[in-house]
This record gives sequence, structure tokens and C-alpha cells, in this order.
Amino acid sequence: MDLKSILNNVKNSETDIETAEATIRSMGYVSVTDIAKIDTFRKHRTGIIEAVLAEGKTPEDVVKIAKAQSDASGRVLITRIGENHRTALESNFKPDEIEWGIHSTTAVVHNGTPIKKTGGVVAVITAGTADIDVAEEAKMTASEMGCETIAIYDVGVAGLHRLVNEMAILKNKKPDSIVVAAGREGTLPTVVSGLVDVPVVGLPVSTGYGAGAKGEAALLAMLQSCSVVSVVNIDAGFVAGAFAARIANQVAEARNKASKK
Repeated sequence: MDLKSILNNVKNSETDIETAEATIRSMGYVSVTDIAKIDTFRKHRTGIIEAVLAEGKTPEDVVKIAKAQSDASGRVLITRIGENHRTALESNFKPDEIEWGIHSTTAVVHNGTPIKKTGGVVAVITAGTADIDVAEEAKMTASEMGCETIAIYDVGVAGLHRLVNEMAILKNKKPDSIVVAAGREGTLPTVVSGLVDVPVVGLPVSTGYGAGAKGEAALLAMLQSCSVVSVVNIDAGFVAGAFAARIANQVAEARNKASKK
């Protein structure tokens, strides 16, 4: 239950003040035994969803946290999922309670609660197929924050004609923001930013080898971009998706207000 519903229940005399107060206080966070305190009110406080980083957690802990978050909020995004985490999730949730990203490194566990659409539109572009796992994390984050998402994968500068052929999609869908994921030399965000009139978020990916490997060359290239690009940390798919979604959601809100005048 969200804050507005609680206040409406008080207004309509469907709940008393004491019960409403207790419910609101419980919305701050939920403790999961002695391992975690889930920030169930983050979306209402900041506009950004709470997510579960599976990396560094045992499969059992990920399952416990996912169940608690799903019970509290209806849906929970889980990122950087390993093989053992995936097995544990599949063993503890029904198939229709899990939505998997490509390669199953990102997932959403839910109890049937739908996503509340905002009208925001986020495009996610990758330079190569090796960048897709990180891009999927960004895409699913933006989707969970209510945005329509557009995926355009494997259009890097080694074959720039591929991007040119996909530009019609961006023209037709009119995204409010774009995440561009790239490894190796990390050039693609600069190129995309020079072609579009919406904010671009550069997402360096730890693909590539040799000098500047593990995403370092891509990060530095994006920071040195001669077109205007905001840049997140290496492999920070959640941050890129959340930042792009916040932009898109604010644009959508302004668009909705303007249409009502």
C-alpha cells in the first residue's frame, strides 16, 4: 500500500489515525532477520526504486530479501545474479513470479503487482553483444521505474552503418533519455550524443582486453567526450537506468501537465 492510499483511507474513515501512523512508519524499511534492512519507501522518497544486489550475498539471503521486498512492495529488482542465485530463485519462486533479463543476470520477482507506467521513454543502446548484460540491468531498472524502454543492441562504431539504420527507431519512439553502453574504447555514447537532442548517459562496460582493459579506457573516453554526456561508473547498469528513468519521468510529468493546460 502506498502513502496516498493510506491517507485516502483515513480521509474516508476506513482506518484510524493510529493504524495509519503504524503503517506509514513500517513503510520506512523492513528488517530481514539480521542480514538486511530493505528501504521500502525509497521510491516514494526519491523516485528511485530499491533493488537487491545479488553479488556478495548468499543465494539463501537473496531469496529471503526478495521475498520480503516482494511482500512489501509487490515487485523487486535483483541485479548481478550468479548461477547459484539463479538456481535458488527458480527453486523458491514460481516461473510466472520471475521476469528474467537476457542471460538471466538481472531479474524481477513479483507477486502479480503491475508496474505503474509514467509515460517516460528510455532507450538503451549497446556497442556490442558483450555489453548486453549490463545494458539489460539498465533497461530493466528503467522499466521498473515505470518507463517504456527501447533496446537497440550491437551497433558499435566498428560498423557505424548499423546505428544509422536504427536511428529511425529513435526518431519514431522519441525517447526522453538514452543509455549508451560500450566497452573497449567507449566511443559510442559520444557519437549518439552528437546525433540526438535528448540527454545521453554513458555506461562504460568492463569488456575488452590489453591496455585500458576492464572498462578503464571506456570510462576515460566517455569522461573526455567532446559531446555532452553524463557518465556513470564502470558496469553501473542500475545507476545508469535509474538516472535515465528519473530524467524521463520528470519529462513525462511536465508533458502531462502541459497537455492539461
